[in-house]
Amino acid sequence: MGITLSVWLYSAATDSPPTSSPVFPLLANPTSSRLAVTLNSSPVAPGDCRSHWSSVHRSPHFLLSACREEATRSPVALITDGVRAEMGVKSGLHIWEVLWNPTHRGSHAVMGISTQDCPLQASGYNVLVGGDSKSWGWELKTNQLWHGGQSLGLYPGKSRRCRSGASKFVQPHISPQPQSQKETEETPLPIPERVLLVLDADAGTLGYVVDGCFLGVAFKDLPLGVELFPAVSSVRGGASIRLRYLNGATRDPPALMALCGLSIQQILGQQRQNETNKLPLPPPLQHYLLSSL
Repeated sequence: MGITLSVWLYSAATDSPPTSSPVFPLLANPTSSRLAVTLNSSPVAPGDCRSHWSSVHRSPHFLLSACREEATRSPVALITDGVRAEMGVKSGLHIWEVLWNPTHRGSHAVMGISTQDCPLQASGYNVLVGGDSKSWGWELKTNQLWHGGQSLGLYPGKSRRCRSGASKFVQPHISPQPQSQKETEETPLPIPERVLLVLDADAGTLGYVVDGCFLGVAFKDLPLGVELFPAVSSVRGGASIRLRYLNGATRDPPALMALCGLSIQQILGQQRQNETNKLPLPPPLQHYLLSSL
């Protein structure tokens, strides 16, 4: 049966269509088996309390929906406002989904992680999440990473040495059109509405997933054993930001069954996920694959 299954999977893989996005797959980073299994696991049920914005830890200019999963900023000028999730984490691997319409971001639209001591309001238009030592943020319009009130460079990007010896981040060249080096380095990537925050509180790292592609570690050396919260900050009136907790994992390695299921799903491809009933497998295994989609 193993040989038959291998042949079937190889045929499915060669027939799979290419990914729909030409941009972010070029920037994707390899994932650990722990992260890959978590990303491919079924999300927790809607309404989980880890999907709630905090009604306490927010600027008064952020109004919450009845379910507290959506925060909308009031149209107030010359103020930067922030909001944190209601629940934080101290350990484990965790993934949240953030939905933020690109047309409702404006300047200084930042999403990331903070401790409970990060300020949630400031005068003027600023990067609030990442503006101090207690928060780490990705500014979506410019693609800049921020921590401690300083820009750490572009994300996704790659490190390059400049003449001064300081580390500089350079945006990878992804456009088929010829561009000057300056244009290539300075043109930010358009970030779509849906972004996943990937916090590994055990390793002290934060990364992001865009268009199904893990873009790598954005921040490392986050404090261990300290409660960390998803957080956003905005200056645009009417900006609505939805939060949903998708899944998490402990420090333990994934189960062998989960790894095998992930391998089969990856080889099948997105277009063939509903064809697991055609695999030469016993019904219980087919049911497991379907339930893990």
